[in-house]
Amino acid sequence: MAALNQVAPILERRCRGLRNRPLRWDLSRVSSIDSAGIILLKHYLDQLQAQGCKVEIVGASPAQQRLYQMVASYAMASPETREEHRSRFLRPFTRLGESAVAFLRDINAFLSFVGENFVVLMLLLLQPWKFRYRATIRNIQDAGVGALPIVTLTSFLIGVVIAYQGAVQLQKFGANIFVVDMIAISVTRELAPLITAIVVAGRTGSSYTAQIGVMKITQEIDAMRIMGFEPHRFLVLPRVVAVMIALPLMIFFADIIGILGGMLVANVHLNISFTEFIHRLQNVLEVKHVWIGIAKGPFFAWLIAMTGCFRGFQVSRNTESIGRYTTISVVNAIFLVIACDALFSVLLTELGI
Repeated sequence: MAALNQVAPILERRCRGLRNRPLRWDLSRVSSIDSAGIILLKHYLDQLQAQGCKVEIVGASPAQQRLYQMVASYAMASPETREEHRSRFLRPFTRLGESAVAFLRDINAFLSFVGENFVVLMLLLLQPWKFRYRATIRNIQDAGVGALPIVTLTSFLIGVVIAYQGAVQLQKFGANIFVVDMIAISVTRELAPLITAIVVAGRTGSSYTAQIGVMKITQEIDAMRIMGFEPHRFLVLPRVVAVMIALPLMIFFADIIGILGGMLVANVHLNISFTEFIHRLQNVLEVKHVWIGIAKGPFFAWLIAMTGCFRGFQVSRNTESIGRYTTISVVNAIFLVIACDALFSVLLTELGI
């Protein structure tokens, strides 16, 4: 260390005034050098190259060359800030480009994650006795039964709001009974699946990200891999299957609660009796609307569970990233659910269903 302290000031003085010239750095008389000396050498080589000098290293032994290559491979290159990037007019375009590159990387990583999960699923289909049934049942209880109170409340309020807003407009034309049509079709076909999926995305999707993220921070996932356990089989598949089973059942439950909320408002605000409401409901509500809403459940569930698990595996080794990726997980899951619902609406409309 004393030798480095003596050499560093000399190198600093020699390298400071050298600009735009070819140089030869001779190491033939250096008998031994450790990693600290190599780091010092690399620091001044980078400084000379930044000053426009072309440096040629001669006389280095094979051991010194291998040590330099190893240090150079682990050294972090300092980001270069171009002059045009400092312009406040070009800065938004720079950020836009960086966001686009990060978005494409996320898509590539997500597709790789989905592909790996698909391979594990195919292997499990050949060996079904290796599937974690108990973990799946436990996740069904957490994602389904545990979410029933909040799903009940939101579905009831959605039914109340739809019925009340529709009643205000239909009263003007004396068409009070048509509020049943609006409640029945809108709740079963669109609102119940969408609202239930959003609730599950905020509640279950975020919990999956946090759970897997904590396991990654505590190195439990690394320990699983070392012990020969596949994380996708133990952590991802039980959660995905559980949500895909639980969400369609929750949507059917939300249909019932939403219609009950609308029935209550129709009785109080429009004086439509429960018997009259049910009779009209049987005439206007086709079974296909209920099945369309329930059929959306597995697709929404797959998007929510895969997004939550994917973001959980992206958590780095600090607690701050858990909050960041949990927030990203919820936002991504809600966006994907809404986009998928819009795709279903366009597709079913074009097919006349």
